[in-house]
Amino acid sequence: MTTTEDPTETPTETPSVVVAVVGAGGKMGMRVSRNLQKSAHTVRYAETSPAGTERMAAEGRTAVSTAEAVDGADVVVLAVPDTVLGVVSQSVVPAMKPGSILLTLDPAAAYAGLLAQRADVAQAVAHPCHPSVFLERTRPEEYADNFGGEAARQNVVAAFEHDDQQKRAVAEDVIRTMYGPVDTVHWVSVKQLAVLEPTLVETVACMIGQLLKDALHETVHTVGVPEEAAKAMLFGHVQIALTNTLRGSNPFSEACLIAMDYGRESIVKDDWKKIFRDDELDSVITRMLKLEKIER
Repeated sequence: MTTTEDPTETPTETPSVVVAVVGAGGKMGMRVSRNLQKSAHTVRYAETSPAGTERMAAEGRTAVSTAEAVDGADVVVLAVPDTVLGVVSQSVVPAMKPGSILLTLDPAAAYAGLLAQRADVAQAVAHPCHPSVFLERTRPEEYADNFGGEAARQNVVAAFEHDDQQKRAVAEDVIRTMYGPVDTVHWVSVKQLAVLEPTLVETVACMIGQLLKDALHETVHTVGVPEEAAKAMLFGHVQIALTNTLRGSNPFSEACLIAMDYGRESIVKDDWKKIFRDDELDSVITRMLKLEKIER
């Protein structure tokens, strides 16, 4: 499918291809396999762990060896943990057919230069945005799908640093299928995707989410506020805080702005923006992938 910035447009269909999912019995492997199984693509599922093989069998998918899955595949999806992506790619990439695409689901290993390279194998990275907090949901299935890939629509950010637009269209078709339903696939560089994940969404957003949980615990267990009252106040105010700050829905009161300033002074370090420096990005990815250092 071709990229479109307008979700109302119908992307151009690409021919069905052979897709191999390596790590198909893992957490993300199961998620992407469910959607790929429903597509017109020919899909092979590679899994080595007995537990993963059992999970696949329970949903009607048969595990094959990695070598069998990769042989002749047009797109190879590595749905394995970040910490082993480099090692797995070393065995998978040499076995891929010329002109095929290696697709990973997180940018850290690609950014760190850990993935095996071949001139005749294109590489893509695609990470789901998950359904937006501002998404309009109308059905119970959409409300229940917080992660995405089932009923609620989401966007995807992907990197494909290769000039072959036909191959990128094939990659996008597979990306839209495995993360569907998808509105837009936003194309960026590998480095830009790494800034988004982990810096923007894990280092900042997920950390703030955990901070909110910790603050709720203190409110209930240290101060003694009834838990249901504290949750009611917090959950409603998280919604208004996000709409006011990210969408400009309503101005905060003067008293609220003073309290916000106090919060910054008490909680946020003055030099927090350093996390957007290249050396800090290298530092956090080194820690995430348990590396000595990043060598590119």
